[in-house]
Amino acid sequence: MAYGVAQRMREIGVRMALGAQRGDVMRQVVRRGLALTVIGLAIGLIVATMTMRSVRGLLFGVTPLDPMTFLAAFLLFACVAALASYVPARRATSIDRLVALRYE
Repeated sequence: MAYGVAQRMREIGVRMALGAQRGDVMRQVVRRGLALTVIGLAIGLIVATMTMRSVRGLLFGVTPLDPMTFLAAFLLFACVAALASYVPARRATSIDRLVALRYE
């Protein structure tokens, strides 16, 4: 996300110079990051459920499709992704509009 925001710094500066609110820009960046996260988590959930049968013998005290384990992992990854999206979004909204317009 940080790389994507750095690549779009000029676009964000133009948007803010034309009147976009800081909250709007932040929501846009965080929404994009969380959309990618949801796609990744859905793919990961599908792959994890398919591979659980092969590792059944390695689990002790946990059923192969334990919903609490999947929920805990989902929430952990979602929180980390939200933070990883929020930090670049916060940085993008704090840039000086003139510096972003002169960028390159």
